Amino acid sequence: MTLDKLIELCKKQDATAQGEVYKQYNRILFAICLRYSPNYTEAEDNLQDAFITIFKKVEQYNGKGSFEGWMKRVTVNTVLQKYRKQRTFEIVDEGQIEDEAELEIESEEIPLDFLLKIVQELPDRYRLVFSMYVMDGYQHKEIAEMLGISDGTSKSNLARARMILKNKIEEYNATNYNT
Repeated sequence: MTLDKLIELCKKQDATAQGEVYKQYNRILFAICLRYSPNYTEAEDNLQDAFITIFKKVEQYNGKGSFEGWMKRVTVNTVLQKYRKQRTFEIVDEGQIEDEAELEIESEEIPLDFLLKIVQELPDRYRLVFSMYVMDGYQHKEIAEMLGISDGTSKSNLARARMILKNKIEEYNATNYNT
């Protein structure tokens, strides 16, 4: 069945078509949920919420742009809406923000599961901004609008996330490569 036909059937709330869309896209969208969630279980919950939202709002997809891209945006927005309600962001004075330093990884031998784990361990406010900026390519102005924070808070949270990750990577390298 073509993607256009699947979308058309999903707009009619056809459960079989919805199941097929889930089967085709759940891994891609789960990867997004993992980046934004503090743990695997919450990522699973967020994926379920995202698909519920996707199937409720599928009528809004108008065929412009890719369906996958539209579902990714819905997924990110669904997850962010959950965390926005928790108001986990701290307001900072923009004068306190240091220049953004790029996170440089000295070893290319760091396992992906370790990197995912340390990103998930970040406090919510840092993890969300880090994921949006570094992994999804949003700019600080966009992040600020989506999360209801200032540009400065976005920049500060990114800088702090990078510092935490840098320290954890340095600890990992020291433990695993200085034998």
